[in-house]
Amino acid sequence: MPTITLTNLTKCYDGNTEPSVDQVSLTVEDGEFMCLLGPSGCGKTTILRMIAGIEHSTSGEIAVDDLVVDSVHQSCFIPPEKRRIGLVFQNYALWPHMTVERNVDFGLRLQKVPAQERKERCVDVMSKLRILEYADRYPSQLSGGQQQRVALARMLAVNPGVLLLDEPLSNLDATLRLEMRAELRRLHQTFGTTIIFVSHDQWEAMTLANTIAVMNKGQLQQIGTPDEIYAEPSNRFVAEFIGNPKINLIKLKESNDELMNLASHILARLPESKFADVCAIRPEEIILTDTANANTLPMNIENIMPTGGSWVIELSLDEDRLFHSTQSRPKWREGEQINAYLPTHSLHFFDHDEKRLVLSETHLDYSHLLLSSALPNPKKANPKNTNQPFVKQA
Repeated sequence: MPTITLTNLTKCYDGNTEPSVDQVSLTVEDGEFMCLLGPSGCGKTTILRMIAGIEHSTSGEIAVDDLVVDSVHQSCFIPPEKRRIGLVFQNYALWPHMTVERNVDFGLRLQKVPAQERKERCVDVMSKLRILEYADRYPSQLSGGQQQRVALARMLAVNPGVLLLDEPLSNLDATLRLEMRAELRRLHQTFGTTIIFVSHDQWEAMTLANTIAVMNKGQLQQIGTPDEIYAEPSNRFVAEFIGNPKINLIKLKESNDELMNLASHILARLPESKFADVCAIRPEEIILTDTANANTLPMNIENIMPTGGSWVIELSLDEDRLFHSTQSRPKWREGEQINAYLPTHSLHFFDHDEKRLVLSETHLDYSHLLLSSALPNPKKANPKNTNQPFVKQA
């Protein structure tokens, strides 16, 4: 399978002052399952269409292995049918007057594959996608999930080197989406196809992809594994976009030395955080305890909201609000007071440009931050980290 490389890829539409895709550079490795993740209008689908060859780039370069397929600078553009790239559209785009089998072998007929080989390849891919029993049905006789499988089978039958998926699950209900996520994972493991998947759903990205590229306003914000994206967001946008419930944000510039609030509490524990503009913590990282301590804050429980398998607890301290999430049934009630502990190693800091700041481990003394032996131990300090109290993450 080929490797896809984008170098300073840019796309501008006539009449738009801002580029839809702005200097995006990334590499999709052989056999990788990458998700382009971001809000609507951030340029995800435009990138996918340029890779497929149905949109021309304004500048930059797209290469498949060592072959440049789109470059204005080199006056090079290879048409879509010669790129060995399959694209599955959001609306499936099945031929309504053709049976499932005829839809699946449509690309093979265009390639003039012999009838016997065409039949064998169609049967093989339909069997793997569990739609062989629907071979004689028409798309209108299928469910949304079955139609999705037919669209995938049509692309896989022609054996593309790269499979592009443009939000293919957005038209399905919650149950079908869950089934198709499992189906796509199995599909990737079975065929080993290089897949680029576009989605605005963070759960799809986190559960499906090996690598996630987060986009916003046409620019690449961060690229990494799901764990890296979640645990070490490169900027405030990524931190807020990933996670449900959303990450808690605390504006450190709103500290008050005379009145205890979240900002002054953090600054008192970590004086070096004065270099940051915003502090953030994931809801599940907050620890609630009955034990009061110099490192805890007394907070009121405003709401306890069950979500099925977990609970979201809204906490307040005067004007400040925090949301805590837990998979254990809360033993407290609304209106009660509780002590909240914000573990130092769980705090994220961002500067006024919304870039991530990493507090040097040598400036942290974790020992005095432990409430009791019942609390989780913080990460060990790394003696190699020295020099400045903050290091801006690239």
